Amino acid sequence: MSPSVFPLTFILLSLLLNDTAVIRSTGFATADSAVYGDKESLRLNKLQWKHQMISNNNPTLLSLKTRTEKGAIVLEMQHTGYLLKPIRDWSKRLQKQLIYDDIRVRSFQSRIRETIIGQPQVVSEAQIPITSGVKLQTLNYVVTVNLGGENMTLIADTGSDLTWVQCQPCKSCYDQREPLFNPSVSQSYQSVPCGSSSCNSLQFATGNNGICGTNPPTCQYVVNYGDGSYTRGELARDSLLLGNTPVKDFVFGCGRNNRGLFGGVSGLMGLGRSDLSLVSQTSDTFGGQFSYCLPVTHAQASGSLTLGGNASVYRNSTPITYTKMVQNPQLSTFYLLNLTGASIGGVALQSPAFGQGTILIDSGTVITRLPPSIYSAVKAEFLKQFTGYPQAPRFSILDTCFNLSGYDEVNIPTMTMHFEGDAELTVDVQGIFYFVKTDASQVCLALASLMYEDEIGIIGNYQQRNNRVIYNTAESTLGFAKEACSFN
Repeated sequence: MSPSVFPLTFILLSLLLNDTAVIRSTGFATADSAVYGDKESLRLNKLQWKHQMISNNNPTLLSLKTRTEKGAIVLEMQHTGYLLKPIRDWSKRLQKQLIYDDIRVRSFQSRIRETIIGQPQVVSEAQIPITSGVKLQTLNYVVTVNLGGENMTLIADTGSDLTWVQCQPCKSCYDQREPLFNPSVSQSYQSVPCGSSSCNSLQFATGNNGICGTNPPTCQYVVNYGDGSYTRGELARDSLLLGNTPVKDFVFGCGRNNRGLFGGVSGLMGLGRSDLSLVSQTSDTFGGQFSYCLPVTHAQASGSLTLGGNASVYRNSTPITYTKMVQNPQLSTFYLLNLTGASIGGVALQSPAFGQGTILIDSGTVITRLPPSIYSAVKAEFLKQFTGYPQAPRFSILDTCFNLSGYDEVNIPTMTMHFEGDAELTVDVQGIFYFVKTDASQVCLALASLMYEDEIGIIGNYQQRNNRVIYNTAESTLGFAKEACSFN
């Protein structure tokens, strides 16, 4: 989540079939999938949704695993949406999630417009387990790291820069599952003084200047999010342990006053490009490189966050294809790409918006947003190929919906995004449809249109799942490869 961007909440809905789901997709085969032309086949019979709850009195259940592999430290990554209280109205909750996602996207657009035209709109490797944030009621993905000797579960967000955690003593903190970070028990904790380079970097990283505190004159930070959520506290340094790789004097926010729907996480890990991001602070160790494989939202699914560029630890099933990051000094904290084309079922689409270098990739946004001309082309070709299925009413920001309750299996056209340099992102079958109703009577294309043609498109995490996404800030490249995300 970028400053002025809303943190999201999420529900994990595990799609449980009486028979194992059969997914067949072009060029990518797993135990549950096989090559099947230019369409993907998904079996829907006897579909059930289930969410898994973990007791509030056992916060240690959230801690994610770590392993060492070929010199890399692999940290498990999961989605945080399956630690929920029983939900009586799934439809209402799902619509709420999409509203939150839309707020984040609008906040992105407002921040970008204000930055560009000054007018706001009304070599060591470390691999971290990455998991679904469903457990913690957030639509994002989380990792567990050790800060000052304490395990902290953080949202991994490429749209944010400052890493922060909730701290004791806390003036106002939201409920989290793990104990609050306690600076008094860490022998390496230090407050960052006013006037330091780190304090001066806050303006670029967060949009707010550092504030001088009194007694002692420490650097105070403020990060505001689009919905009115915020984190406020003191800028600090402490030892950070990523797997078994130590990072000394890591600069982070010690939040004493925090508000918002961050779920039950301890805080946020900033993976943006400013000097205060984790990527920049660890560049001497990891070379400014990291990658992730975002798992689907099943309770047991997990992927990994890899810090460093050793491709031998990846488990990709297709070759990695790379594209150049678009350089924009005004938006230098974002990861911008040049979307040169897209195809549905192997059919290339046409749009004047292709090749304009105006799309960013973000691990914190859920649903991909496309310029109206591109979305119209995607929608038209998808409807042309996905024929014979009854349509259903739109759902929130999703306007292309179907009633699939009467089908045991449907054939879904493949979806591929093409980038400068012949890089490709093939959307996994589970990233094409957003299931609204438990009986599949309302299933929507998981893409949405931006309001205006000149707005910046966003590739969300829903369409990145079961892909290895590789960021190399040193060479300004970004790569994609298919991978069945699994920590084990």
